[in-house]
Amino acid sequence: MAWRFFFFFSFQLAGLAVGWWQGGPWGAMLAAALAAWVWFIWDLLRGARVVAWLREGDLARAPNLRGLWGEAADRARRLLRQSQAEVAASDARLQEILAALQATPNGVVLLDGEGRIEWCNHIAASQFGFDAQRDVMQSIGNLVRDPDFSAYYSSQDFSHDVVLQGRDSTASRPVRISVHLHPYGDGRKLLLSRDVTALEQAEAMRRDFVANVSHEIRTPLTVLTGFVETLQTLPLSTEERSRYLGMMSQQAARMQSVVQDLLTLSRLEGSPLPGITEWTPVEVLLRRCEDEARGLSALLTQNQPRPHTIQFPSLETMRAAGQLGGVPAELQSALSNLIGNAVRYTPAGGSITVEWLTLEDGGARFTVRDTGPGIEAVHLPRLTERFYRVDRSRSRETGGTGLGLAIVKHVLQRHSASLDISSTVGKGSVFSVTFPAGRVQSRRPVTVLEAGAVAQA
Repeated sequence: MAWRFFFFFSFQLAGLAVGWWQGGPWGAMLAAALAAWVWFIWDLLRGARVVAWLREGDLARAPNLRGLWGEAADRARRLLRQSQAEVAASDARLQEILAALQATPNGVVLLDGEGRIEWCNHIAASQFGFDAQRDVMQSIGNLVRDPDFSAYYSSQDFSHDVVLQGRDSTASRPVRISVHLHPYGDGRKLLLSRDVTALEQAEAMRRDFVANVSHEIRTPLTVLTGFVETLQTLPLSTEERSRYLGMMSQQAARMQSVVQDLLTLSRLEGSPLPGITEWTPVEVLLRRCEDEARGLSALLTQNQPRPHTIQFPSLETMRAAGQLGGVPAELQSALSNLIGNAVRYTPAGGSITVEWLTLEDGGARFTVRDTGPGIEAVHLPRLTERFYRVDRSRSRETGGTGLGLAIVKHVLQRHSASLDISSTVGKGSVFSVTFPAGRVQSRRPVTVLEAGAVAQA
């Protein structure tokens, strides 16, 4: 500020001196006034440059001035740089937050006070069918037309969530989305959504499991209790007593089978994964399976005019199959369960074909084909659930516990194998197990063409 006064008085004195020299006292006064106006206009122009620069806000075009206006421009430039740095930092933090919201496995939608979409991540866009660019500032009520959501949004009670049917939900593959609104700020709302299909299915499976276990054990216990009371209270002949004891033994064996299968499942879930230090010849596994299958078939068809036709791979194919790495008892259980199911559910006179194929990648495929009644497509995804039965009465007649395929699934998962099921109603079913190359040691490579030739022979 002192320099500003110094320059102003310097202009005045210079004008006064020139005017005195040229025109005396009156000339000095006129020249001093003119010098004051020149300085004022010059200072005004410098200020106008600073104001014009401030209006543009371009730091690269800041005026290079001295004096008060120069200091003002410098301070403004520093403040602008600091402000731009803060804005850049805030924008970077905002982008990091948005990136984190994009990475979250849940859907996120930001709504303004009027319920219009300000921003949404890709998960929410996929779950609700939004377009992240096109639907900005669109009302959420116009885009999510589910009646349950409309009632939830209009109630203004956001202390709980609401579960909606997913956009891609179908009868065979339902999708359930949980939506929860959280108010914040000045009337704004945060919408969080997550796919709860797996949770609801797991809860349904848990309820079904508890109900099925209770039913499967309660029924034999009820029968046993009734027979015991009958034996204790009524005088029975030797023949009646023998018949009742036989039925009691049958129910006890059924209950024991259920408990044994439950223990097997529990052991499979809790034990460490099997290594590949233990190898079992495929021939041994298949021969045991064949003995069990023929014995079960003879038992089931003993009063039938025609037995089952059971075909296993030839001796050469079984010997060439090599060995399987894993727990022998578990592998035997899985293969036997698949063959046993085919025998149980194929009517007398039908055929069961067991195949073993060494794949080109070094793996192997075990296949069981039957000519049974077949299974409707709606049941196929749930066949490996515990106690799930397509026909409950048929399962009990054949002695099934409803846990066989669940055991197969766990055994195969533990051995890195996969199970494929295909079926046609009225024509039969095909159960295929594919073992990875790391679990198979073949003695001699068997090509697909060779295996086909052996099967045709």
